[in-house]
Amino acid sequence: MRQLVIGLLFALLWASAAVATKFGIHAADPLILANVRFLLAGGGMLIFAYLIQKGKHPLPKGKEWLHLTIFGSLNTTVYLGCFVIAMKTVSAGIGSLSTATSPLFIMVISALWMKRQLKWYEITGMFLGMTGVAIATYPLLQDSHATVGGIIILMSGMLSVSVATVYYARIKWTLPNLAINGWQVFLGGLLFIPITAAFANFETTHFNTEFWLSVGWLIIPVSVIALQLWFYLVRKDAVRASLWLFLCPVFGFLYSWMLLNEPITWFTFAGTILVIGGLYLAQREKFRKSAIPQNQ
Repeated sequence: MRQLVIGLLFALLWASAAVATKFGIHAADPLILANVRFLLAGGGMLIFAYLIQKGKHPLPKGKEWLHLTIFGSLNTTVYLGCFVIAMKTVSAGIGSLSTATSPLFIMVISALWMKRQLKWYEITGMFLGMTGVAIATYPLLQDSHATVGGIIILMSGMLSVSVATVYYARIKWTLPNLAINGWQVFLGGLLFIPITAAFANFETTHFNTEFWLSVGWLIIPVSVIALQLWFYLVRKDAVRASLWLFLCPVFGFLYSWMLLNEPITWFTFAGTILVIGGLYLAQREKFRKSAIPQNQ
């Protein structure tokens, strides 16, 4: 029962990121919203790790700085930067649906990295997932709730975070998770500053209540609470934990419909079902192995 409650809470919070971003970009340029979030979230985690928990977390050394910079550029600068920019021209529901495709990208990238041939069900799962996104997006393109350019930026971000995940898994980290996350988000924010300075529209940005509520929600419930819940679920069972990602598109579309008046159609349902089906099919071997009881 405890894992059920934690899993539902994780999906509820994680799926809210797209809607919170939508509210934030009503008040500020997407680049400014992203940069403020990165620096505050990363800086906050580092302050907690090195000042409040003083002495518990070592500083990065040698090549760890390079690893953190590469990871932060892929996982924060490019991925979250693309996500926030795309939310300007893509519905929040599609934003939530896109996050569920990350395991499919990770599967393909990992296979290429390890020079492993993809199995038929992995290829089929990838095809179903991408077809689902296309079907869910189709009516939104016609109703001005999404643009082709926005979808390309969004999927570019998903590719980047998937590469970041595979890269992270290949590095032998000696730093604890809190320090890794704090540094990669903060470094990603620093790398994002030149982009914000060069291309952001400061004249249309208002640091009002809507802006700070959006930033606050993205930092605390999403970046802090939801991630901690995710780490708990992964520690208990990494394979079963991924099942909770399947609920994120469902909650994402529900939020976008209730809070942003974005349309939900039969295309939405069909596309979401295909994405969830593709995810399950692509990872079916992992789920089967997880279901088999281990010898005592």
